[in-house]
Parts: sequence; structure tokens; C-alpha cells
Amino acid sequence: MTTHKLAAALLAGLLATAATASFAQTTTDAPMTHADKKAAKKQAEADKDAAVAQAKADKKKTESQSEANEAAADANLKNAKKSQ
Repeated sequence: MTTHKLAAALLAGLLATAATASFAQTTTDAPMTHADKKAAKKQAEADKDAAVAQAKADKKKTESQSEANEAAADANLKNAKKSQ
């Protein structure tokens, strides 16, 4: 008997949550306030800064990998010359 009550309570909670989520999704069409616009602008700036930082990190990683590959090639060349 208590299992049925528990199941009913869980189902009711699930339905209430789904209804709330559905309502929240349909009410986001409100016009943007000044604060919303300011926050969106700040977020765009942060996204741009993050993209620039990531690009710089990628460039540095590529350069470092290139230097490591060159050093490995030099070492292979030296080893090849020694074995002749």
C-alpha cells in the first residue's frame, strides 16, 4: 500500500516538474532588459577573449611540437651519421 502511495507521489512530482519546465521554456520570449543586454555584451566579450586565448595556446603548442619534432629529427640524423 505504501509503495503505491510513494509511486503516486513521485509521479505527481514528476508531472509538476515537467509542467514547470514547459512553462519556463515558453515564457523566455520576454523583451531583453538593459541588464540582459549588458550581460550578453559582457558574455560576448568573455567568449571573444577566451577564443583569442585558446588560439594563442594552440599556436604555442604547435610551435613547441614543431621544435620537438625538429630536435628529434636532428637526433635521428646524428645517430644515422654515427652508425655509418
